[in-house]
Amino acid sequence: MSANSASPAETETGGKPSGSGFRLPNIPFWIQIVAGLVLGVLLGWVTRSYDVEWLYTTLDQVGHIFVQLLKLAVAPLVFFAILVSITNLRKVNNAARLATRTLVWFMITSLIAVAIGLAIGLITNPGSGTDLTPKDGAKPESAGSWLDFLTGIIPTDVITPFTELNVLQIVFMAAVAGIAALQLGEKAKPILTLSESILELLQKALWWVIRLAPIGTVGLIGYAIADYGWDLIGKYATFTADVYIGCALVLFGVYPLLLATVAKVSPLQFFKGAWPAIQLAFVSRSSVGTMPVTQRVTERLGVPKEYASFAVPFGATTKMDGCAAIYPALAAIFIAQIFDVQLGVGDYLLIAFVSVIGSAATAGLTGATVMLTLTLSTLGLPLEGVGLLLAIDPILDMMRTATNVAGQALIPVIVSAREKILDHDAYNSASSSPVDAFGQDAEGRDADGQDGGLDAEPKAGVPVTA
Repeated sequence: MSANSASPAETETGGKPSGSGFRLPNIPFWIQIVAGLVLGVLLGWVTRSYDVEWLYTTLDQVGHIFVQLLKLAVAPLVFFAILVSITNLRKVNNAARLATRTLVWFMITSLIAVAIGLAIGLITNPGSGTDLTPKDGAKPESAGSWLDFLTGIIPTDVITPFTELNVLQIVFMAAVAGIAALQLGEKAKPILTLSESILELLQKALWWVIRLAPIGTVGLIGYAIADYGWDLIGKYATFTADVYIGCALVLFGVYPLLLATVAKVSPLQFFKGAWPAIQLAFVSRSSVGTMPVTQRVTERLGVPKEYASFAVPFGATTKMDGCAAIYPALAAIFIAQIFDVQLGVGDYLLIAFVSVIGSAATAGLTGATVMLTLTLSTLGLPLEGVGLLLAIDPILDMMRTATNVAGQALIPVIVSAREKILDHDAYNSASSSPVDAFGQDAEGRDADGQDGGLDAEPKAGVPVTA
């Protein structure tokens, strides 16, 4: 329930509180997240400094349960989100042009991001002076390859992709089902109605998980500090700084520039509206887990709902400027330096190619190991280099995912502005209201029918023109 919703006591007395009942203060969600970060760091330091075994186990379990709850909804959420998003394109004029321009802008921003990653890596030489050797690495149990990527798109059955969480195969099946539904027309209407209801149900359940993000933050950050310690972070200081700086340059440099020059809208207003999704992505480390929030803030920024319901799920599984562009570029340079392998211009071009074409392999889940192994195998670099980065990966993944999600909200805004279907009034009035305000229906009411308060005023539909 929204913080501004009426309590039962208020309802019984005509909307006015009765008695002197105690009400918990409404703490903004971002403050809850920051408090979780601070408490997590503190508990992690205590755990490592004083070797508190029970606290170490507790932090591990709290973080693990939060991530598992997010992953629990991933498979069905991706399937129904993609299916519904494709069928929603029938409501949009020039859907093919919108889809094409969305894909083109995905590729353009990925190229810019990978170029920034390569430039930072070549300037800073992140692999030098780390005291790491090839013996410190370990070959991953599974690795990505172009053959696996191409042949792995088509599942052998309809059950395994859901049980093994193969998001790429789930996307393929959802796309086929969505296109088939479009071809069937009215005959598929009952299936589409059911799919939309299931999607709403999954999103509602995910809101409950999202509200646990501050608690999950304590566990994830605390465990990272307790398990890895500051010494390990110091050993990877240059590489960690490179990833954060690269993502920051894209997030706060490239994106605002594109918004100001291409979309001709206020960059500050974009971050104000998209901030709830960006901060949740930083904590959850999952683009798919953040997808319902990303879609809601994108609509709140004036992107037509019919287009946003296609672009955001599509982006959550393929648009990864952090995980699939900046990170593999820097990681390839880092690993090449550790293993004393010289990279040439052709290798850097291959990195850019893999980043643009192979980004779907990351599939919106936590971590970018598949994308990294795909990059290393394409370049012929030792896959043992992956083991060098696994320990530091959770800390890197927070900033990478925040960049991913910001890009997934950015592109629909740019395309909508270019196509003149962006609601500028909605964009300019978008607020950074907490995630608590998002679990509402189209009329701005919570599930219990109470007034949602923030963003309770319904927005008028945005006409989609040619």
